[in-house]
Amino acid sequence: MHSGFQPIYDKNSKILILGSFPSVKSRQNNFYYGNPQNRFWKMLFSVFNSEFSNEIDKKIELLLKNNIALYDVVSESDLKGSADLTLEKSNKKNADLAPLLPPNTNVEKIICNGKTAYKILSTYPQFENEFFVSNGKKIPVLCLPSTSSANPRFDAHMWKNAILKK
Repeated sequence: MHSGFQPIYDKNSKILILGSFPSVKSRQNNFYYGNPQNRFWKMLFSVFNSEFSNEIDKKIELLLKNNIALYDVVSESDLKGSADLTLEKSNKKNADLAPLLPPNTNVEKIICNGKTAYKILSTYPQFENEFFVSNGKKIPVLCLPSTSSANPRFDAHMWKNAILKK
């Protein structure tokens, strides 16, 4: 079994971005969206008009400064390769999201990075019709086009609007 990464968040987090599971490249680079071809970090630095950095501490700083939590819906998997289709068929353990949600944080929106993350999140018992229920609070869940370089439907403007919209 491969393990995913620890979540990045603090009590001020307002948006939770959920991926599916780290790719082989990400696991080799030991951090989220570690494949240089993935558009996630360039998109996020652009959304906040920040100078792009490949340094992990700068990425964490960007997330926390902008009240964004980052995690994956799968915490462990015997995934071979990086394909989401393979992930769906793998042996996997869903991540515990409770520490990242109210009352522990101020998360008011969940954004899934791609259909696989959304599909897996929808299997959680707390998922109800495009909302995730945490501590009695219904948090809206958005499914955005994956930032993977393999996804021709990626839309940076859609991501920017979803992140900045109150």
